[in-house]
Amino acid sequence: MCDYSLHHVASRPAKVGDRLVSTKFMNSTTGGFAAVGEPDVAVCLRPGTEVAFDQEVAYERGLGLILPKMGYTTVHQKVARFRQIDMDRPNSHHDALEFPNGETVLVTVLREGQTATVLQLPADPEHKTIVETAERKEETFAG
Repeated sequence: MCDYSLHHVASRPAKVGDRLVSTKFMNSTTGGFAAVGEPDVAVCLRPGTEVAFDQEVAYERGLGLILPKMGYTTVHQKVARFRQIDMDRPNSHHDALEFPNGETVLVTVLREGQTATVLQLPADPEHKTIVETAERKEETFAG
């Protein structure tokens, strides 16, 4: 999914193997992911999507618009799972990355220009239902 603030930006869903770059979109106050070579198209990740960065991930420190940015800090991790946070707050950013060390970072504060690869998409619930139904039928015939 793409954060609410990217709804007016052209977008497409992520695919396994996509090469992504963190970016700030033109005419937007937020950041997100674009495919390498497609800087004006937001690549939307579904919760559970796993990405691997080429380097340790850097993000802006500070409290957004309340206080000026205080530079960048680094998460000493390269792999993350996309998730959405604070869904009960409709006018806040929801898109985030959760790292194996438990740290969660909003996508909008990632340093621009960081590259990553989509490793895995979450299971498709519709496909899972079809597979589970087929497995149940097999169990019925085998029993």
